[in-house]
Amino acid sequence: MQEEDVAKRPATCYKWDMEHSSLIIAPSMLSADFSRTAEEVASIKNSGADWVHLDVMDGMFVPNITFGPKFIKDLRKHTDLVFDTHLMIEQPERYIQLFAESGSDYITVHGEATRHVHRALQMIKSSGCKAGISLVPSTPVCAIEPILDMVDLILVMTVNPGFGGQALIPSTLEKVTQLAEIRQAKGYSYLISVDGGVNLSTVSTIVEAKADVAVCGNAFFTAADRKLFVQQMKGL
Repeated sequence: MQEEDVAKRPATCYKWDMEHSSLIIAPSMLSADFSRTAEEVASIKNSGADWVHLDVMDGMFVPNITFGPKFIKDLRKHTDLVFDTHLMIEQPERYIQLFAESGSDYITVHGEATRHVHRALQMIKSSGCKAGISLVPSTPVCAIEPILDMVDLILVMTVNPGFGGQALIPSTLEKVTQLAEIRQAKGYSYLISVDGGVNLSTVSTIVEAKADVAVCGNAFFTAADRKLFVQQMKGL
């Protein structure tokens, strides 16, 4: 992404920092009605949610296929919310530039999906986006400790990625607490996001573990009152 393109982006896309105390709510478009995507993203904005989470799946890293850069580029026209793009794809460095140019604010890759995590994170940052790293439930925090000083976001998968509607795996929240402790000890400033089985029944455990971002799929899009759901998730 060219610097001049970034400058044209709405200022609200870069409003979040570590001083923000409220839980960031990031509804995942994976659970939206794809025939009404513009309306669905407008609903996210109107609900008071903060980010739009975009799960990109290639059918290889995970057993599902979703959408690509054009989908995100088209959606970008309809909102100024933060686009949190989660690449669940093999060798993500092949597509980082395309997803940056499509309008992503954060681009998150999986440490398990590339041999060159450091290079992939450098590519994300040089593209003008914030860099994220994600871990599946079976991957320990120690696998990414060497690059924690590079990242803006850590996405802890609390289910096995690929499909929505799964129950949160409680033991995965230990990684959230561990990452929060490392952040405090080292003076890092990354956000910690949780994705999988996030709903009104599990949000208290997520907050207790010190997560900053809650990715919500089915729980958000099936809520009778999405605005009320967001308020309840934030504890308002």
